[in-house]
Amino acid sequence: MKREFTVIIEQDEEGYFVAEVPELPGCHTQAKSMDTLLERTREAISLCLEVYKGRRTKTNLVGVQRIAL
Repeated sequence: MKREFTVIIEQDEEGYFVAEVPELPGCHTQAKSMDTLLERTREAISLCLEVYKGRRTKTNLVGVQRIAL
């Protein structure tokens, strides 16, 4: 059975795309292109799942909020 994960993608000031998987603490990667980022994100998720195997680490993303100051 396939599992789905939420991925937050941002682009930094140097143009790199940065992906974070909130359900898996510490699971993140970066790349110069979106295609490469998605490939690396799948690899990062697989590696994180191997590391966390047998341990409860999954959290639930509640949402993303913008706050103005």
